[in-house]
Amino acid sequence: MNARPSLADPAIIAATWFGAGYLPKAPGTWGSLAALPFAWGLVAWGGPEALALAILAIFGLGLWSAGVFMAKSGSHDPGAIVIDEVAGQWIVLLVAPLDPLSYAAAFALFRGFDVFKPWPISWADRNIDGAMGVMVDDVLAGIAGAAVLYGVLWWLGGSAI
Repeated sequence: MNARPSLADPAIIAATWFGAGYLPKAPGTWGSLAALPFAWGLVAWGGPEALALAILAIFGLGLWSAGVFMAKSGSHDPGAIVIDEVAGQWIVLLVAPLDPLSYAAAFALFRGFDVFKPWPISWADRNIDGAMGVMVDDVLAGIAGAAVLYGVLWWLGGSAI
């Protein structure tokens, strides 16, 4: 059985996004949900530029914290690591207007791409190892979700940020 690292470690707090990854059932969904209010606050405060900078920071933090979590737990890509969902979810939110319906659509699109993993997301999930592998498939799911959301908003005559 693999160890469950303690939230007393800052790397574990980051990897689990403040413990969201330890919630029962569907940790990726919890991580994606927990990412939404942070994104909303960042966009309200500093616009999409602030969110874009935060994505870069979260990606770097995710590489470090996922590596620490995997080393401490003895697991490869355990479900409790959800900082990758935060990065991917925020990527979709880059094109979402700051309204609840758009955020709900962004959430659904990201979760769909993350769960079903169409190519090339599935390729990355299978072929990239370590902390980079944990992060990259969710980044790709975020890019795919952002492309679809952008297209839908354009088609509906709405505006993306």
